[in-house]
Amino acid sequence: MTMRFGKRIGAATLGLSLLASMAFAEEVSVKAVMVPQEQMKFDMNDGTKHFVLAVHRQGDATGDGPLAGAKVDEFGWHDIKPPMAGDPRGYLRFETASGDVAIVKFTVRAVFMKGEDKPALHDNGFWELTSGTGIFAGKRGVGALEIQPAGGPNREFTLTGIIDDAP
Repeated sequence: MTMRFGKRIGAATLGLSLLASMAFAEEVSVKAVMVPQEQMKFDMNDGTKHFVLAVHRQGDATGDGPLAGAKVDEFGWHDIKPPMAGDPRGYLRFETASGDVAIVKFTVRAVFMKGEDKPALHDNGFWELTSGTGIFAGKRGVGALEIQPAGGPNREFTLTGIIDDAP
């Protein structure tokens, strides 16, 4: 009987430890309308619509979590092959009002699907907090990323996920 009781206490202690460590994790749920500042489009000129877009965009993150309220810069490389798919990737640099910086690496798969008037592009992927300063020093993060049209050349980036201590 004492062995079962001891195992239960040990399991309960382990469960409470895991919950305690999860309690300090911060959830991320932000959106930023990103406006192009600089961009270069490279057409492949191979008889297809394949192009690569190198882009620097800027925006402001709104929502909840430690990235909310930050200024955002995208440094992206978008390899697009209409009407099939594409592979956007790059970095987002978040800077808070107090000067803390979070560097987020992103990878997206863009898939064209039938739309009402023209093919609709669905951009879904993931992000990872790779480094940072201030409140982001010693942190890691991961989550989902979706990119949506936001009028003209603007794009809305939506990040959801979690930031916690690095191991």
